Amino acid sequence: MAPKILRVAEIPNLVLGEGPHWDIETQNLYIVDIFGKSIHKFNASTGQHSKAIFDKPVSFIVPVKGQRNKFVISLEREICVITWDGISERPSKIEKLAEVDQDTQNRINDGKCDPRGRLWAGTMGPEPEPGHFQPEAGSLFSLDGGEVTTFATKVGISNGLAWNTKLGKFYYNDSLVKRVDEFDYDINSGVISNRKTIFTFSKHDIDGLPDGMTIDADGNLWVAVFNGSSVIKIDPRKPETLLETIKVPAKQTTSVAWGGIDLNILYVTSASMTVDGVELLPPNHGATFQITGLGTKGLPADNFVSE
Repeated sequence: MAPKILRVAEIPNLVLGEGPHWDIETQNLYIVDIFGKSIHKFNASTGQHSKAIFDKPVSFIVPVKGQRNKFVISLEREICVITWDGISERPSKIEKLAEVDQDTQNRINDGKCDPRGRLWAGTMGPEPEPGHFQPEAGSLFSLDGGEVTTFATKVGISNGLAWNTKLGKFYYNDSLVKRVDEFDYDINSGVISNRKTIFTFSKHDIDGLPDGMTIDADGNLWVAVFNGSSVIKIDPRKPETLLETIKVPAKQTTSVAWGGIDLNILYVTSASMTVDGVELLPPNHGATFQITGLGTKGLPADNFVSE
């Protein structure tokens, strides 16, 4: 069965669609529009879409485990818990948990929770205009029990984030170095170590940058290729092994997440940013897609565990 790609028509075109998260308990897909300063909820069974607007860029949204209408999000450099009914155009409450990269103009770019519910996220330098930013200004950190721990600095654009608990591995992308890296991961302590490269874009003549990433139940990684109109499937256990390339009808492919009742639908976000005067037009640029027929499925996404 060949993969089938469909645009999710109910989700509007976004400027910088990112951070897809499938909440297995509610069967809702959550995504953000970073430059649109908004969070979006899509119910796949009813086709209902709703959004809420903020005053600062939002880079991720993850439900808080066991707490109805509570979500952890980023607001520029701040990590906050919001109360949102999933319908209103504004959250009813915003509670700041932490702020990272203080005294900079950085912003958080991507974030997910590990299997223990710790939040992992990273930052990038100032971007005065789309596609032009300060290099090596970002960081990678975790939030655990209210404490922020920094694990990497001099990051270009922090992206990716995936875990294999059976192997004790954490996977990560710094988009600007155009590679996928692996760390040893201790689930009990939440510490990562022994960084090494497992996939290099230049060795496979891949145009574009590694962006958002997810892992499937077989242990393979699916990586969105920004400026590459594609999603690639790689085997992290065999360095430099490219298994498959799925073409996506949006140049700025940004991130991926497994969803659906059986977690066998790959949701793909994209952007429609005008970079150096080049416009990317709807309906496909900035759209959210679903890919079926991939012959595998994902794992449940982990929600945030508050202290």
